[in-house]
Amino acid sequence: MLLASFAFAQQPNSPDADYIKANYQKYEYQIPMRDGKKLFTSVYVPKDQSKKYPIMMDRTPYSVGPYGPDAYKGSLGPSPLFVHDGYIFVYQDVRGRFMSEGIFEEMTPEKEVHKTNQDVDEGTDTYDTIDWLIKNIPNNNGKVGVWGISYPGFFTTASLLSRHPSLVAASPQAPMADLYRDDAFHNGAFMLVANFGFYPGFTNRQDDKPTQRRGSRLTYGTEDGYEFYLNMGSVKNSNDKFYKDTIRLWNEMLDHPNYDQHWKDRNVLYHLHDIKTAVLVTGGWYDAEDLYGAINTYKTLKKDNPNTPIYFTMGPWVHGGWARGNGDHLGDVDFGGPTGPFYREKIEFAFFSHYLKGTDMALEPVSAFETGVNQWKTYKTWPPKEAEEKNLYLLPGGKLSFDAPATTNSFDEFTSDPAKPVPFYDGITLDMQREYMTADQRFAARRPDVLTYQTDVLDKDVTLAGNIWADLKVSTTSTDADWVVKVIDVYPDSAKNNQFTAKGVYMSNYEQMVRSESIRGKFRNDFSKPEPFVPGQVTPVNYELQDILHTFKKGHRIMVQVQSTWFPLIDRNTQQFQDIMKAKDTDFKKATERVYTSKEHPSFLKVRVM
Repeated sequence: MLLASFAFAQQPNSPDADYIKANYQKYEYQIPMRDGKKLFTSVYVPKDQSKKYPIMMDRTPYSVGPYGPDAYKGSLGPSPLFVHDGYIFVYQDVRGRFMSEGIFEEMTPEKEVHKTNQDVDEGTDTYDTIDWLIKNIPNNNGKVGVWGISYPGFFTTASLLSRHPSLVAASPQAPMADLYRDDAFHNGAFMLVANFGFYPGFTNRQDDKPTQRRGSRLTYGTEDGYEFYLNMGSVKNSNDKFYKDTIRLWNEMLDHPNYDQHWKDRNVLYHLHDIKTAVLVTGGWYDAEDLYGAINTYKTLKKDNPNTPIYFTMGPWVHGGWARGNGDHLGDVDFGGPTGPFYREKIEFAFFSHYLKGTDMALEPVSAFETGVNQWKTYKTWPPKEAEEKNLYLLPGGKLSFDAPATTNSFDEFTSDPAKPVPFYDGITLDMQREYMTADQRFAARRPDVLTYQTDVLDKDVTLAGNIWADLKVSTTSTDADWVVKVIDVYPDSAKNNQFTAKGVYMSNYEQMVRSESIRGKFRNDFSKPEPFVPGQVTPVNYELQDILHTFKKGHRIMVQVQSTWFPLIDRNTQQFQDIMKAKDTDFKKATERVYTSKEHPSFLKVRVM
């Protein structure tokens, strides 16, 4: 839901702006919901009324503006292909946002049972909207498709719960699914820079009064996010120094650091059963925000709706990167050519055209871009059934191997100092710099508080397909610790720069991050019930790094880095067992962290090898 969502703002000077004004008529409606609230809805109808058109709908918390029947969007639909093919386009401010009535709730909790007209959620709001559109918009063909990216991706997933018979196709793209696991926390570690930067701009109203007013931007006073967040101190200071307890949704996160009922109510995955609508789930391998949402929305839909057409696409994209642009690189890493246009035409447009207009479609259930070798692959299901589970062991001397350790009493250790945390990105930025997902990790490998393990030079290609689990054996001199694991593709010294390589960067021996993830150690057994570490006691810490499809080519190496800070991507752990959201600046303590690499206490990654 964060940051990049604002990139999907209107484009009044886009190439299609004149075409849209010439060929579409805009209308604005206040559509009544079953509980009496009205939702503001913009409808763009083709002026050619000689035939019937399907409806394409986007429900959003980010405004359907520009407002006014004579003020037109500069682009309509998921891509220009839809504009020129002819659809009725519908945009709706969701309940409690901008010009719609009601109070906004973060990821509206869905209800399994709706006994009265007051039992409303995004599923009922979608049902009531579709029902009104089908009955009141002339020349529609009775079929509706819904799409949305990021937060609108969640509303697209929730639209499936309307189970309206006219909703025949939906595409949740980078959808938020479980807010605790997507944008707010990653395995209990708070996603600091992304959320802190997001909520001032998102918060334009906190009441039931419709408005066109937008949120505000925070003045940081510096371009250096690392410095800014260190100076801010503990997360509690965000209110003491900046927000003054004025942002309700920010406070909800700080008040619920554990995976309690507040978050469980906001997990839409629990409700994705009895779905008849055809679904195309889309995500990016380098989505720093809602990677979990895309992967797990697909897996849940596939598991709980075996007879429904469920399609899944994962490309080499950042958050929403497939929607426009070439998708030919990220940072210094070249993907071998454009990937965005292929997706927009051959997958997204083909999917909606088939289900809404009856055109032919030759789309495999899973389309996944294999990074490392830069090629599209198709599968019947994800992860591929032929992927074999193996363990990749951390060994003494910084080695990494599929062979288990034979030594005893071996470990590596480092001092974790919250006053000098490991940066998540080697550069000056205030944002969650999206390029960090593929960035060179040599800057981190050279720090004494980052452990590095790598294989020998590979004598053949190694392809990992599916999710990765970190299975660490660790100890700490404190009662809590964060653990960050990064999987890295180390290029050979013969690697040459490409057209996207930044000035001063060399692809020779480049350490490209492929997948990374964090966990707040006290949640190692249960996200709902934190437990302290016993100082000095060897303790297993297991957590998921999520899925990849990546080939480490012959001549490359596979590397794993382990660290305990990752700043300010995640907030700093005080390294004491406490509610970190209420911690004081004086609570942060140094600690010695150990990772065990022995026969009796092996640390490894559980991977799937093709």
